[in-house]
Amino acid sequence: EDTHERSENESFELWSEQFLQRKEHELRRLTSEEAEKLQNDRDLVSEFKQLKLEREAQKNWDLFYKRNSTNFFKDRHWTTREFEELKACRKFEQQRLTILEAGCGVGNCLFPLLEEDPSLFVYACDFSPRAVDFVKQNPSYNAETCKAFQCDLTMDDLTDNIPANSVDVTTLIFVLSAVHPDRMHLVLQNIHKVLKPGACVLFRDYGLYDHAMLRFKSGSKLGENFYVRQDGTRSYFFTKDNLRCLFKKTGFEEVSNEYVFRETVNKKEGLCVPRVFIQSKFCKPQKQC
Repeated sequence: EDTHERSENESFELWSEQFLQRKEHELRRLTSEEAEKLQNDRDLVSEFKQLKLEREAQKNWDLFYKRNSTNFFKDRHWTTREFEELKACRKFEQQRLTILEAGCGVGNCLFPLLEEDPSLFVYACDFSPRAVDFVKQNPSYNAETCKAFQCDLTMDDLTDNIPANSVDVTTLIFVLSAVHPDRMHLVLQNIHKVLKPGACVLFRDYGLYDHAMLRFKSGSKLGENFYVRQDGTRSYFFTKDNLRCLFKKTGFEEVSNEYVFRETVNKKEGLCVPRVFIQSKFCKPQKQC
């Protein structure tokens, strides 16, 4: 499996990211070849295998981290650039912000955030026990600034580890796409409980017609815009509309919701492929009805 399916921040020898990006409100247009490929890809993975993938989802992510350790993803130093709310949501200068990183992996976002702003307190949870162990083993891990714990966001109540209505901002970055579409609302309901009224979810994930989606071979499709990789991990590709609907149904208000277009370049092979992501901000209302 080519590793560049994973995220916009992966490191690998021949491919490099072009950091120029643009934000758009409309989906990118497919070429005729791309449209034909998607049109012809109608065969779904069997129900038996789909149920097996759901049962083994945690095991597959744990195996992913066993194979790749902490070496797969680059540290995400771009989060405060893309999401000024990670700083700007302070009500006063000395306020100690409480952040939830839902789906922290091995800490590629967590530790750059704490390095940039040591006054934060970050709750960090992940589906994979192995990933959480890697976070705790990191030399920068400090229980005074971070609490890492294993959590299935579709089943385990976040309030077992985080007080209700206590979090200033939540990051949900390349996480929701790995959850079965039928269970995504459970993740958002769970996060909603621990956010303060008026606090926001900062979201970034795969957008429809991203190159990773177009690369899936026949036999990988689980449902509409939903695919399985060779290692058993899964990925969903969002439109602005279905993301908006999902958040609104779980009690959030939309603040911003845009497609992000950028390109990945393979200089050796002379290839330039389109990446499509969604970057959004949804807030918990100040007053609950």
